[in-house]
Amino acid sequence: MALIKVKDLLKHAEENGYGVPAINVFDYNSIKFAVMAAEEAHMPLIIQYYPGFKEHAPLRDIRDMAVAMAQRASVPIAVHLDHSKDFDIAVEGLGAGFPSVMVDGSALPYEENVALTQDVCRCAHAMGVDVEAELGHVGVGMQLEDMTNTDFFTDPDQAVEFVKRTSVDSLAIAVGNAHGNYIRTPELDFDRIAKLREVLDIPLVMHGGSDIPTDQLIRAVRCGMSKFNIATEYQRAFYTSMESFFEDKSHPGAYYRALRAIERPCIDFVKEKIQILNPDHYSLA
Repeated sequence: MALIKVKDLLKHAEENGYGVPAINVFDYNSIKFAVMAAEEAHMPLIIQYYPGFKEHAPLRDIRDMAVAMAQRASVPIAVHLDHSKDFDIAVEGLGAGFPSVMVDGSALPYEENVALTQDVCRCAHAMGVDVEAELGHVGVGMQLEDMTNTDFFTDPDQAVEFVKRTSVDSLAIAVGNAHGNYIRTPELDFDRIAKLREVLDIPLVMHGGSDIPTDQLIRAVRCGMSKFNIATEYQRAFYTSMESFFEDKSHPGAYYRALRAIERPCIDFVKEKIQILNPDHYSLA
């Protein structure tokens, strides 16, 4: 069990008909609660970190905590650096020891995205590190056009060429999903997901997995999506459970008590996502 490579975990997920939540963490407890949830569910999980938070917690510190907990876990846990917007950030993730990194050149012109992804893959693969890239553009959920304009969506023919030219290990696709809070309920393009699954031989990744309705998540798994990034909802689980704790003024002012109080709600949130993305009830147990 313990620490596993992202591409190996996603291959296993595809072969066994489940999706893997990739939980965006931000401190020790967010890692701990997510791993505890995976162990209780007897299912694998991906722990990932957004490099934009590095001023709050350095990449190396998060990587070290996540890898240590993965190595002790009773289920397979992968560790990944999310959303490196340029070459330097991705290489910083390599230097910090992340076993998997994302490079996101999706906002660049196509040829520049190809070149950036090629450069990161060349460095990462030489170090035995997996690389996730993005094609199409997963925008912002509060901008309706980012969710509805199909010009932003991933083109299957272009995706085939992109994967061949870059040798990337997994691909984040745009199919009506977006980052952050949604201005309205998203409507995923399932025909496009199915077509991309048909023409590509690497795992498909959904960014903006928070707040997508359960039925759509299940259908996305059925269509062949393997990795589902969950950030906004996990942070919300922390915030709302902490807020509820502090609303009760009878608690003594001990932060440790607050952490104990939010542990179960946060674990249960992650367990629910694991179960939703496992419609055929596969289990490692």
